Amino acid sequence: MKLPEIKNTPEYVGLYVVDFGDTSTVGFTAGEVGQLLESERFKDIKVYKIYNAASDGTMELKGVPNDIFGLEMGLFFYSGDKQTVTGDYQRLVDAAVKNTPPAMANVQMAKFSSGKYATAIIYPAECNEEFSRWLIDIDYKTSGIAGGGIDAVNQYHADKPEILRSYQLFGKTKFEEMATEQLLEATKRAVAR
Repeated sequence: MKLPEIKNTPEYVGLYVVDFGDTSTVGFTAGEVGQLLESERFKDIKVYKIYNAASDGTMELKGVPNDIFGLEMGLFFYSGDKQTVTGDYQRLVDAAVKNTPPAMANVQMAKFSSGKYATAIIYPAECNEEFSRWLIDIDYKTSGIAGGGIDAVNQYHADKPEILRSYQLFGKTKFEEMATEQLLEATKRAVAR
């Protein structure tokens, strides 16, 4: 895969490179990659995330499985009582208001039929590393057992806990998502933006 020479490469950290086979394009957002993957025409593309970039134009890329886009990932912080889970939930929401998360997410305080409680944060699976780092950066800690992953989200939805409180988080956005026509046009260029 041959990449174009790019100026201001540090601005591209967090964006994606898409290898179309005969050409590649640098600079798609996760949402745009997800849109491309929904199309039969682009189902076999290879996707790489830009993890690091230097001012000399070099970039560190990491391959991303195509099936990760469109899935939800989550972290669940369990508690045996309502008072503790309420504190866990409120601390996470308060921290998110002060320190914008890396992407859109939903924080929920839930009660299971077994009587246990959980604070859940559910977000796009392709942003897992960013959310893990963000939770460390905001120093979020709880006293109970924690779990997470794609399967944990599926199990959480299957368990159908009672949602006691919910808060929608809106993440940092460096770039506005392209409309469909713009996105298709960008697949013909070496640099999407």
